[in-house]
Amino acid sequence: METTSYFEAQQEAKQLQSRIASFFDTFTIGTLLNTSGIRKLKGTTPLVIFQAIFMLPFQGANFYRGIVLNDNVGFGKDAAYELLASPKYNWRTFMLKLSALVCRYYDALTNDDRVKVLIADDSVYDRGRSKKVELLARIFDHNSRRYLNGFKLLQLGWSDGASFVPLDFALRSSVAKKNRLQESTKELDKRCCGSKRRKEATTKTPALLEEMVKRVLARGVRADYLLLDSWFCFSGLIARLSKDIPVICMAKDLKSVLYCHKNVHVRLSELYKRLRKKPGLAKVLASTVVEMKGGTAVKVVFVRHRNTRKWLALLSTDLELADEEIVRIYGKRWDIEVFFKMAKQHLNLEREVQLRDYDGLIGHTTIVMTRYIFLAFEQRHYDDPRTLGSLFHACCDEVADISLLESMKRLLALVMDAIRSTGEFSEQIISSMIDVIMGTAVDILNSHQACTAVLNGKTVK
Repeated sequence: METTSYFEAQQEAKQLQSRIASFFDTFTIGTLLNTSGIRKLKGTTPLVIFQAIFMLPFQGANFYRGIVLNDNVGFGKDAAYELLASPKYNWRTFMLKLSALVCRYYDALTNDDRVKVLIADDSVYDRGRSKKVELLARIFDHNSRRYLNGFKLLQLGWSDGASFVPLDFALRSSVAKKNRLQESTKELDKRCCGSKRRKEATTKTPALLEEMVKRVLARGVRADYLLLDSWFCFSGLIARLSKDIPVICMAKDLKSVLYCHKNVHVRLSELYKRLRKKPGLAKVLASTVVEMKGGTAVKVVFVRHRNTRKWLALLSTDLELADEEIVRIYGKRWDIEVFFKMAKQHLNLEREVQLRDYDGLIGHTTIVMTRYIFLAFEQRHYDDPRTLGSLFHACCDEVADISLLESMKRLLALVMDAIRSTGEFSEQIISSMIDVIMGTAVDILNSHQACTAVLNGKTVK
């Protein structure tokens, strides 16, 4: 029995190595590293070291056990540290080239009419036990409602509703010097990649996000909309971003954010009171076109939150987009939440290495995102029959895009996460909320399908 289990484990390991090697060959990882300035100076090639670090979570090892203590990897620990921590290596260029290739691959699997989106969000990069990490700062975590030692990971990604691809990121420290526990420790040429990354670390999020969006669009990544969380819903940022790509974001009821409706400037809650609501159990309560500060015209859609008798508001700079379509498209923003959870819990974003060097953190984060791209690529091959070749591409339907009901479910999941973070409700009560809301939604959908069948002259079973 033990022999059989050992043999099966060995076979699975060989299959995994074969799939990873195929992924590296398909997207020419070695060439991408070379053209990004990540080249061999002496000893082992960067591709060999990159692949060894890439494999660590799939082997159940961390950096110390899998690289530092491992005599079978074919290179020393200094070579690995040098690959990660060199300020001259352009990891951003590598990331953009790889992700652009993968996005184009997915584009070939779907129709041109299918909506592709960019998604931006940030998440805490926790280094709670660290004290001497370069540019370490006190960062406020909105989920735990407390300050942590670490960084803010500003992430931009792409999704077609079936696969998520991380495109670009910035590892932010704090703009306020009083919140930075450590300053930059390297003296670098201002023209090198490491110096530019350190400057980014103390730059405000809006400026970084604008540059990230421009970079990915310049690389030929095709997207129809940019999806944002409510933290980014400010008139100036929306106006600047919408010049490059239409924006859909969650709106937040703030005193500082006003909307001009019939020549009257009101906050979001007052705007909701002024609108006529749809009767019954309509998912979309109301919508209207207003102007934000600076004259940017936006469409605001209010969505029912049945359980708390409150509402959610979505904002779109595309005024021609239907209300239900705005809700459906915004549901794709959930993909970046899945990415953050996967990167932290399974791909060892925060715990794999204990580097103090800021360049090392950038290099390691890039490798973690490459792991996610590989897993998403493998998952797409498993789910999408069109990846099997031109014959299947012609005969099979493409992977289904996200539905309106799925979008509502994802929006509800985001709201429930926010409720959990308050600590005011037990998990049993929250589960009951979800069951009641989704049960009602299913009943409404079934009723709609029954009515449609009757109208089409079909018998309802």
